[in-house]
Amino acid sequence: MVTTILFTALQGCERNKNDVIPDVYVNFNISLNDPQFSDLTAPGNYIFVDAQTNNIGQGAAGYAGNGIIVYHALEGEFLAFDRTCPHDYVTSGKAIRVDVDGIYAICPLCGTTYALPSFGTPASGPGRYPLKNYRTGFTPPYVRVWN
Repeated sequence: MVTTILFTALQGCERNKNDVIPDVYVNFNISLNDPQFSDLTAPGNYIFVDAQTNNIGQGAAGYAGNGIIVYHALEGEFLAFDRTCPHDYVTSGKAIRVDVDGIYAICPLCGTTYALPSFGTPASGPGRYPLKNYRTGFTPPYVRVWN
């Protein structure tokens, strides 16, 4: 029992060590039947959401209002990432919004590319930390994102 608790605590510390973007409230649902989100019906596609998207509100704002990337990884499996570059946040305290090109999120300031299919891990550039990940759930036709 003590070993299980210690192992769980160490896992939590490890996750926090790599999760450098501060927590903000994230909680929203999107419907794949909504034409605004139709790109998400096919694996490999993504959308951006923020507080102004389809009246979702602050639960979709992400850190510093940069928004969130929702990525359709595999059939029925979705990933969600904060659009704030963790490298720039750690090195300079800046909340720089990443853009997406294909399956990579790219920071326009530091040039780090983050592989979306690999849970937002750095693929190239100076970044060492992955994009902040949010939890997702899928109950057709709804994708839920929260933390």
